[in-house]
Amino acid sequence: MRVCLWFFVVVIVFGFGDGKNADQRLRTERISGSAGDVLEDNPVGRLKVYVYELPSKYNKKLLQKDPRCLTHMFAAEIFMHRFLLSSPVRTLNPEEADWFYTPIYPTCDLTPTGLPLPFNSPRMMRSAIQLLSSNWPYWNRTEGADHFFVVPHDFGACFHYQEEKAIERGILPLLRRATLVQTFGQRNHVCLNEGSITIPPYAPPQKMQAHQIPLDTPRSIFVYFRGLFYDVNNDPEGGYYARGARAAVWENFKNNPLFDISTDHPTTYYEDMQRAIFCLCPLGWAPWSPRLVEAVVFGCIPVIIADDIVLPFADAIPWEEIGVFVAEEDVPHLDTFLTSIPPEVILRKQRLLANPSMKRAMLFPQPAQPGDAFHQILNGLARKLPHDRTVYLKPGQKVLNWTAGPAGDLKPW
Repeated sequence: MRVCLWFFVVVIVFGFGDGKNADQRLRTERISGSAGDVLEDNPVGRLKVYVYELPSKYNKKLLQKDPRCLTHMFAAEIFMHRFLLSSPVRTLNPEEADWFYTPIYPTCDLTPTGLPLPFNSPRMMRSAIQLLSSNWPYWNRTEGADHFFVVPHDFGACFHYQEEKAIERGILPLLRRATLVQTFGQRNHVCLNEGSITIPPYAPPQKMQAHQIPLDTPRSIFVYFRGLFYDVNNDPEGGYYARGARAAVWENFKNNPLFDISTDHPTTYYEDMQRAIFCLCPLGWAPWSPRLVEAVVFGCIPVIIADDIVLPFADAIPWEEIGVFVAEEDVPHLDTFLTSIPPEVILRKQRLLANPSMKRAMLFPQPAQPGDAFHQILNGLARKLPHDRTVYLKPGQKVLNWTAGPAGDLKPW
């Protein structure tokens, strides 16, 4: 019955390449209301950013040591720095700055297999902040409340890749007044400060552009996913990895003809996403999965399986309108849920996803483009202005505890 229903949906709603349905698929829909207006905001003229000039050991030398940092999913910390150096919002006069940016690459320390290690990041951050507070007066005026840092690792400024350890560490004490730009986002979590800006992970725009297929290609795959279902080395039972969401998808749907799911990563991966109606995003606690970016860019409706998640640019991108949210406990009923979505709802989500502004907001292109992820970060910062007067400290007033945190974090870097 489910196979017949899927076939009905594909034939009636998505067609098999006839001209009439192709025209329907190519239509786009503007986002109505405040979400659409915010997505198209231009930050130029609404804020000024001062970029600190730090010794190269905090940024450029790290990249020279390992150029792989330019291509991993946390590379936004590097490209944001490059973008701001030539951005019209940059000011060379710190006295007129609304925000201060500290260019540090805390995730550019990679294992031989290319995974970032955050263990030196707290010491690096602490060293840089000591430098700021000693050489410029601006940090000390607010203890970082008008500063922002890009911290795109798994649990942001908690600086650990295991959640239990990250919660135990908490956000680095010296960063607790700053605005954190990070890929991690989960409500009521110690690693997400109120006021943080959640961003998408870095996904190579040129690589995705090279795999574009004709827009009128029929979407002949109902549900698509490629990736790991178990962390074989650390969590073979699947209870921890992605909070069990991926394991549940595999156990329930590995033999379901509606689901094209596998651990294999074919050379046609991007092309297949453009042939799919729904793309699974079993994120668990990790909004930094590139699959979310890829789904939006390729117009595949993201099926978001992640309770309490804070998605990238949630105040600008209408995730409820373009995606499908499934509670982690409801994964066993995923097939019934997806096949029950009315065709007109699916079509509207596809039209919204076809809006170019939606795709641009998820990418960090070089050179930058109006409305891209760089500009959405600046828009988020602009919406926080003007700073509340309470962020400015009285002479001699101190709020942060410079000796707090694990003893290892206090060692010189």
